Order: sequence, then C-alpha cells, then structure tokens
Amino acid sequence: MSFLGVLETIGKGFAKGLAWAVTYAIPVEKLVALLFPAAAPAVDGLADATSLIQNAVLLVEQKYAAAGVQSGTGAQKLAEVVLLTEPVVTGLLKQAGVTVDSNYLESLVSAVVAILNVQVVAPVTA
Repeated sequence: MSFLGVLETIGKGFAKGLAWAVTYAIPVEKLVALLFPAAAPAVDGLADATSLIQNAVLLVEQKYAAAGVQSGTGAQKLAEVVLLTEPVVTGLLKQAGVTVDSNYLESLVSAVVAILNVQVVAPVTA
C-alpha cells in the first residue's frame, strides 16, 4: 500500500488522522540529512523547518483525501503547503544559513512529497 493510499484511508477519520499519520512520517533527522547533506543534522532550524514541511504535507494530503479529491491536485496541494509554511520555514532556514526563495521552498516541499511517496507503509487495519 502506498503512503497516499494510507492517507486516503486516514482521511475518513480526519480528527485522529494527522496524529496517526505523523507516527508513520519519516524521522526528521533522516529528512534533514537527505535535503541538506552539507549541513550538520543537529542544526535545530533545519530540523524544525523540515518537520514543519512534512507535517504540512501530511495535513494537506489528508485534507484532500477526506474531501475525496486526492489525485490530480498536485499544484493546488503544493501551493497550499507553501502558503502554510513559507514565512516560518524561510525564517528558520535563513537562521541556519540556507538561502531560500519561493522556487527553492517549492523544491523542498516536492522533495518531501517524493520521499513520502516512496516510503513503504504497513497496510491499515480497520
């Protein structure tokens, strides 16, 4: 079962879904190492920014799954995640010495989505 398939199932129980989905999210330290290989993984700003992006992706994916419009809305979902995260993520990354513009942030969000899409998740039991 794909990660998006799991989120589709989760979307039906939206209130509990995000907390459950976060337990299946990739540990933020691994995401930081993948997204910022030249930086020390212990840099708090990078971990906080990466965690914020991942949680926003999970929230937006879950919202679309709950609405039954999971596929075909990639650009809309990307825009929503950027809208939710841009000011804080930009500030956190700048504090960590990473230059950020909107294209770079969109690339980070897309990278997080790509990583989550290839993650193998155990099937959901009802």
